[in-house]
Amino acid sequence: MRRLLALRAERRLSREHVRLAGECLGVSERTVWRWLAEASRSPRAAIRPGERSGDRFEITREIRVLLAYWHGNASAVHRQLVARAQTGGHDGQPTTTTEPATSPAGAPPAAVPLLDPVPSLSTFLRAVRRDLTAGERAGLAAGPDAARAHDLFGKRAASWRNHVWEADHVQAPLLVDADGDLMRPWVTWFIDTATKVITGTAVTPGVPSRASVLAALRAAVLRAEPYGPAGGTPEQVRVDRGKDFLSTAVTAAFGTMGVTVKDLPAYSPHLKGTVENLNRAVDRMLFAALPDYTLTPANPRSGRRRKGVGKPETSGAMSFQDFTAEVLAWTHWWNTEHRPQALSGRTPLEAWQADPTPVTDVPAADLWTFTLEDDGRPRKLTSHGVRWRGRSYIAPWMTGQAGRTVTVRYMPHHDHEIDICDARGGYLGPAHLADAATPEQLGALRTARAERARRLRAEVKAAETLRRQRFAPATTAGPAQRLGALTAAQAGDELAAVEHTDASKLALPDLIPPAAPPADWRTPPSLTTRTTPDRPVSLQPEPVPDGPPGRAADPAEDGDAT
Repeated sequence: MRRLLALRAERRLSREHVRLAGECLGVSERTVWRWLAEASRSPRAAIRPGERSGDRFEITREIRVLLAYWHGNASAVHRQLVARAQTGGHDGQPTTTTEPATSPAGAPPAAVPLLDPVPSLSTFLRAVRRDLTAGERAGLAAGPDAARAHDLFGKRAASWRNHVWEADHVQAPLLVDADGDLMRPWVTWFIDTATKVITGTAVTPGVPSRASVLAALRAAVLRAEPYGPAGGTPEQVRVDRGKDFLSTAVTAAFGTMGVTVKDLPAYSPHLKGTVENLNRAVDRMLFAALPDYTLTPANPRSGRRRKGVGKPETSGAMSFQDFTAEVLAWTHWWNTEHRPQALSGRTPLEAWQADPTPVTDVPAADLWTFTLEDDGRPRKLTSHGVRWRGRSYIAPWMTGQAGRTVTVRYMPHHDHEIDICDARGGYLGPAHLADAATPEQLGALRTARAERARRLRAEVKAAETLRRQRFAPATTAGPAQRLGALTAAQAGDELAAVEHTDASKLALPDLIPPAAPPADWRTPPSLTTRTTPDRPVSLQPEPVPDGPPGRAADPAEDGDAT
């Protein structure tokens, strides 16, 4: 800028000089001419051209509060600032104006700062963009989750295989046919953060449970066929605050294998970014190509019911078996063919196998015991087998062992089969449910339960219709007006029906008054009037403790005596 001023003083300044200066500084020619004019008036402006003056408008703390009140609506805040300036001067007295004096549904006037002068809307919006970051503006408008999208997250240092695993559930946004019912499947898996290899996968039709976590954990640790070759025991597992991952059975299984469970804070998906990226990848690379994929999952009870049909139409839906096969095939492709950028051209399985870190394996028999839930109490083998949860379980190996003390271990929600161990924890064998219902009986039971649930939903819906209150729409300010007129006869019939169904109103407590108590009883006056005096009941007085037999208690000992 000083060089341009010197050229101007020598009368050699041209437009070409200004254009070249603007290109070097990244500003327009107009801005350079303005800086020259300011430098001509003030020597300081020549030293630091383009520096803002100290009297520019800035966003203060009070205005930030207003922006939060209006959820980031800067135009609404500016309107309220204008209204505040129009209704109050420096002395607090209202000024005369032809425009509205207040902003509808605005913040209290005491919380609105009084600006003099009020900046224009363009100046105010420019100050908001300058003084508030993009994350702050997004947070004010849509909440902390929107602000988190503008944050920066560091990258963890490189580690070794089986150092840290991450686990999570992900729902597939499509419907599959699970034994005649349309369900939205969930995938539970573990992934190694160092090599990006998926170690274990379990697919569940419907909402997953701790059984899904235990099944995926068993598949992740075992390396023999049909699992592996990646696996083993990790040093640490990162999970969110899902109750399935923090259940007693799952934490006990991790603790038995010496695995540390890292419970991450809520609403912190960036802390387990490896499995979150895997969830996004499977949605875009697999689920999107499957039949009936929907970007936004609908109601879990989806499946349109045709008139006269008791169950949803499943003929066009993908079977659960086929969906599981697709997920397992995609998992194999991810481990053996997919080459993430972070692995420098290697597949996850190649990166896992190239890592020299020793792998700690767990025997399959021990792992099966670790991933089963313990019943927690000893039981006796009887001639009817083992009683558990009110049912009997039998097995051929129990022959000749009646009277033996055993313990029960089981997979959650798998009531058709349990595992029996001896008192010291040694595995004895499985046991199956005796007198199990036939598939036909189970199908009829499911149909009956579905019909009962449908009938209850219809009754609840009818009751909500009766309870619903309707009001007339209003175009002017006034009290609410209820709709739904009834005749006096209709109201009386409904009230009479209520009287005949309310058991407390049908009770007649005074129909047969109780008999009068014996004369030596101390009865409160309020109860004496409600008894029948001509029906005395003679009772022998009980002996008083520490006194001779037949002696009644002294009436003076009771405060109720008159």
